Amino acid sequence: MQRMKVTGFSFIKNALIYDYPVVEAITSILPLCDEFIIAVGKSDDETYKLIESIDRQKIRIIETIWNENLREGGRVLALETDKAFAEIPDDTVWAFYIQGDEVVHEKYLDTIYENMQRYKDDPVVDGLLFKYLHFYGSYDYVGTSSNWYKNEIRVTKNDKSIYSYRDAQGFRKKDDVKLKVKPIDAFVYHYGWVKEPKAMQKKQENFHKYWHDDEWIEKNIFKADEFDYTRKLSSLRLFDETHPKVMEKRIEAKNWKFDYDISFNRTTGKEKIKRLLGDYLGLDFSYRNYQIV
Repeated sequence: MQRMKVTGFSFIKNALIYDYPVVEAITSILPLCDEFIIAVGKSDDETYKLIESIDRQKIRIIETIWNENLREGGRVLALETDKAFAEIPDDTVWAFYIQGDEVVHEKYLDTIYENMQRYKDDPVVDGLLFKYLHFYGSYDYVGTSSNWYKNEIRVTKNDKSIYSYRDAQGFRKKDDVKLKVKPIDAFVYHYGWVKEPKAMQKKQENFHKYWHDDEWIEKNIFKADEFDYTRKLSSLRLFDETHPKVMEKRIEAKNWKFDYDISFNRTTGKEKIKRLLGDYLGLDFSYRNYQIV
């Protein structure tokens, strides 16, 4: 029977400039990891020192240079993910992926570990499927429209035929095969849309260059000193639970205000139909980059 060694992995660049909670992300899953491998892209800030300060016993940094010529589909993000995954040693059983704006609540760690134990020797299971909460505007609101992805794979077997898919949202195996996964009762808290407005605006103006050319960015990205969170609103709900402990200091230091009256939620006719079909017929129209077993 295989010993259950767990290796975490991720990628990051310019974490300070764009206000990524990457320290919190890594720290949130570190209790489950024997080591953590992160590809740190050449940055314009002190990202390397930031990552280096987390845990010298567990963190292994790979210095990389992003291919700035890749400007379609977020492909560069997948390639950076693959660089970290390739460095995971052969004696690792599970690879735990976390992105720089994702955090796992400590209340889910036992559940994750139990499922790792349960399926570590099951040859059918390629990975574990997590649920998602997407925060928007502030730490008090969660997106509820179908535009937000509901689930993603964040733990995979250490199988080198697995690779990061498209823009690093999920994974596939050689020959474009979807991973066979087990859904688990654990959430990933996605904070990608909760940043100080100036940092958020910088991220919007920069990050889209990994998906689009300059002409598209000029036409579609609104130029401003600060990001206006009301411009992309659809449907939100109040978050009435606790955030992960590792996020407490960041939340306390929040220096901008975003209030939203949920009674003004804008729900399209298409969205209403989807919800009705889901509630009464159990139909799920969400994108699935995996096969549930």
